[in-house]
Amino acid sequence: MVAFRRHTLLSLDDCLYALQPSIPHLSRSALHRCLQRHGTSTLEDVSGDKPRRQKFKRYPMGFFHIDIAEVQTAEV
Repeated sequence: MVAFRRHTLLSLDDCLYALQPSIPHLSRSALHRCLQRHGTSTLEDVSGDKPRRQKFKRYPMGFFHIDIAEVQTAEV
C-alpha cells in the first residue's frame, strides 16, 4: 500500500478504490492509519519540494501571451 501510494501519488480515496479489488477487507480508516504510520499520509511530504512559481513575462500594452502545446495519443 505504501509503495503504491509513493509510486502513484494518488489521493487517499483513489488509493482505496484502486487497492480494494486486491484487498477486499481494506477500509478507508485502515488505509489512512497505515499511510500515517509510514509517513505518507499527506501528498506534500511524498512529492518533495515544489518548484518555485515564476511570474509571467510582462508584455507591452496590446500584446498577449499564448501557450501552445502538442498532444499526442497512442493512435498516431
